[in-house]
Amino acid sequence: MFDTVILLAGAAERAVLPSVLLWHNPRLTVMPVETSAELAALSPDLLRRGRLVGYVTPVIVPQRILAQLGYGAFNFHPGPPSYPGWAPAHFALYHQATEFGATAHVMVERVDAGPIIEVAMFAIPADISVLGLEGMAYARLAQLFWRMAKWLALNPEPPPALPLQWGERKYFRSTYRAMCEISLDLPRDEFDRRLRIFGANHFGISLTITLHGVEFHAVAAPPIQPTDGSHWPRLDPAMIAALEPERG
Repeated sequence: MFDTVILLAGAAERAVLPSVLLWHNPRLTVMPVETSAELAALSPDLLRRGRLVGYVTPVIVPQRILAQLGYGAFNFHPGPPSYPGWAPAHFALYHQATEFGATAHVMVERVDAGPIIEVAMFAIPADISVLGLEGMAYARLAQLFWRMAKWLALNPEPPPALPLQWGERKYFRSTYRAMCEISLDLPRDEFDRRLRIFGANHFGISLTITLHGVEFHAVAAPPIQPTDGSHWPRLDPAMIAALEPERG
């Protein structure tokens, strides 16, 4: 019997999102976890009775966990289907995309590859920064969660998939790092573009130039470490009040 949601998220989200689910189903058990180790420690019995919900998490859920879940696993990805994988906002701005968004999808063994069940898209404002675009995506992601909370808390059946496909190219940490490697013959306009989008030392990865076998790193502001979600806007009581769901 479905009676548990395992919430895989950062500390700020784990402090807020359970109350949204419990609003719809006060009898539900919400089990907040943050790390791979905490996930691995969950009992097979709990997994059989539960569904997993990942929210802006860097944790890759192994197939052996996915296979034991009785009621599926779903992930909230802070980017649109066209940008699966790492740092979607950076690559969308680099490619001069005109729209961005947030995606809810079924978790499968491959990251950002499962059936898409909900999206929230918006036009990218002119001259927006990476952090500004990530903030807009996070707001849409929160709206997606609120919209889906009733189903997540009450319905043991999987939701229908949308007729949407993920983008053909997936982005990884190695893809991001490659964009930060500056060749000596890089055209000025391309250098300026990479500096604007990849030059803020996000993820602790800085722009580098190699000269005579020596690697030089660009000096920027103190590094931002987005991999743990610490740079995302925070859910707080005001946001809850603004997005408070109707009780199921």
